[in-house]
Amino acid sequence: MGQRLGVTLGDVAVLAGVSRATVSRAFTRPEMLNTETVERVRGVAERLGYVGNQAARALATGRFGNIAVIVPDIANPFFPPLVRTLQSAAEEADLAVFLGDSDESPEREAKLVTRLGSQVEGFVLASSRQSEELIRNLARTRPVVLVNRDIDGIPRVLIDASGGMTEAVMLLKKLGHRRLVYLAGPRDSWSDQQRRATLVETSAAAGLAVGIIEVGRPTYAAGRDSVTAIVHSGATAAIAFDDVVSQGVLAGLELRGISVPRDFSLVGCDDTLAALTTPAMTSVSAAAAAAGRSAAELLIHTLKNPEVQPTVITIPTHLVTRSTTTQAP
Repeated sequence: MGQRLGVTLGDVAVLAGVSRATVSRAFTRPEMLNTETVERVRGVAERLGYVGNQAARALATGRFGNIAVIVPDIANPFFPPLVRTLQSAAEEADLAVFLGDSDESPEREAKLVTRLGSQVEGFVLASSRQSEELIRNLARTRPVVLVNRDIDGIPRVLIDASGGMTEAVMLLKKLGHRRLVYLAGPRDSWSDQQRRATLVETSAAAGLAVGIIEVGRPTYAAGRDSVTAIVHSGATAAIAFDDVVSQGVLAGLELRGISVPRDFSLVGCDDTLAALTTPAMTSVSAAAAAAGRSAAELLIHTLKNPEVQPTVITIPTHLVTRSTTTQAP
C-alpha cells in the first residue's frame, strides 16, 4: 500500500481505539505495551500509511533506527558481500544502514564518522584506517564494531588469514618453489599486517626465501605494474594481498609472455574474483559475507545490551586450490 499524505498519530489512535500516547509508545517504547496492542496499533498504522516522525522519535528516545558502516574502498570486491549481508541482518532488526567510503583515507574516514555520528546509533568500521586513539574516542560515544581491526576492549570480527596463508606457503613448497614474493597491501591495513607476518614466519620455518614488494593501494594497475619487480626478484611464485592485485599480476605476466602456471605460480587472497579469472585463481578464502552478518549481529546485540563485555568473533580461512599453481619450472 502506498504512503498516504496527512495521516497523523491521532488518526491511528482513533481507529485503533487507543490513546495518542499508546500509539507513540508502540513505535518508540513497545516494551511498555503488551504484544497484542503493539500489533494492533502497527497494523492500523500500516493500513493508513502512517509514517512516524523519525527525527522527533530520535530526540525523545535517543534511538535513530540507523547504523553506519564505513569501508575503505567499496569498489574492492571484498566489501560488497560484507555490506549486503550486514544490511540484511540490520533490516531484520528494523535498522537502516548508512554506507560511507573513506577512499583509503584516515582523514576522510574521520570526517564521515563526524558527519554520520548525529544520525546513527552505532558504527561498523571495516578495515578502519583511523588511529587507535580516534577509534577509542568514537567508542566512548557510540557503540562500535570493528571488522579486520584488532583493538582490545572493542567488539570486533576478525578474518584470520593465517590458516589459509600457511596452506598457500606449504602448497608452494610441496610444488617445489623455493623463492616467493608477497605483493603487500596498505601498511596500515590489519589484514596486510597479519598476512605479511604469517607469510614471513611460515616461509622461514619451511626454508623458503620470501621477498616483499610494496604495492600500496590494492588495485589492478598496482598488480600489473609490480610485474617488473616480480621478474627481477627471481621468484617462481607470488602471493598477492587480494584478488584484485593478483588479477593485475596475471595480466602483466601475460604481457611479458610469462605463462601462468607453466612459468610462474600465483595465489590471490579473499577468493572474490578468483573463480572468474583465466586460468582460475588459487586463492585464500575470506568469508566476507559471514563477517558482515557477524558484525551486524554483534552491533545489534551491543545496542540492546550496552553493558555487555566486548566480544571477539574469529572467522578462519582456508586455501582454495585452482589452476594458477603448479610445479616450479
